[in-house]
Amino acid sequence: MADTQISDHVHAAFDAVGNIDGALLPVLHAIQARCGYIPADTVPLIADRLNLSRAEVHGVITYYHHFRSTPPGRHVLHICRAEACRACGSEALMQHAQAVTGCAAHTTRADGVVTLESAYCLGLCASAPSVQIDDRLHARMTPAKLDKLLTQLEVLK
Repeated sequence: MADTQISDHVHAAFDAVGNIDGALLPVLHAIQARCGYIPADTVPLIADRLNLSRAEVHGVITYYHHFRSTPPGRHVLHICRAEACRACGSEALMQHAQAVTGCAAHTTRADGVVTLESAYCLGLCASAPSVQIDDRLHARMTPAKLDKLLTQLEVLK
């Protein structure tokens, strides 16, 4: 992504949510929604606009699992690892996902096709275990159902 495009995304994020109290999290969410991640060179811009130190901004980015500092894969797979999903097998589902996608949790596969992430509640507790692929939620997930979805998206061959 070009520097001018990133700068435009930062300015658009501030135009949308930068004037509210406690704007750091909304600004970070807005930037990630526009760029797919929080580029490192945006940290000084964000810090300056919000009168924060770079360390404060960086600390928030690295503290929350949701924020990425590198571009995601073409598809992002979130596997819920909250209590209800754990009780229904999400840890085994995560291990299966790592094996079939060939990437560890919180990484992107070398070909850039898929990023595998943990989520800590996708809100489908009564239908556990759940996953989110890109922007779509899937409930009562099994390894076989996951394989079918990933094959349809050409993540698996």
